[in-house]
Amino acid sequence: MFQLDERLQSDTTLIGRLPLCQVLLMNDSRYPWVILVPARIDAKEIYHLSGEDRIQLMKESSWVLEKMSDHFSARSMNVASLGNVVAQLHVHHIARYEDDPAWPGPVWGHSAAVPYGSDALETRVHELKNLFSSHFVADLDGEDDAENYIYW
Repeated sequence: MFQLDERLQSDTTLIGRLPLCQVLLMNDSRYPWVILVPARIDAKEIYHLSGEDRIQLMKESSWVLEKMSDHFSARSMNVASLGNVVAQLHVHHIARYEDDPAWPGPVWGHSAAVPYGSDALETRVHELKNLFSSHFVADLDGEDDAENYIYW
């Protein structure tokens, strides 16, 4: 059974589930920052996914990028799959602005995260659920229900 890495669990909030990926909000209030985690056991790199899942990951990632870029009026969207700290395959999607703390460099290693306050977290979670809900699947139990997925 698929399980989310403990570090990702502690650093994020679950927003919902797309056909392949869990959608997580990174707990850093300085950036609109979503992480997609393919719900596949032992996937550490994109090439560990089946061909169909690779295509689905690209569709979901591209869709999230477009939605976030439009919604947050981002100057740039950063996308990265780093496995240096958390080995489980996960893809970062970060809206960037010329006035954000790390611009123009990467957000990693720049400075400590600034966690959301409880009200701000609730607001951002609600905002992202509304933004992505048209493609969320109903089940969030982490089970691999690939046969029930609607691939777009």
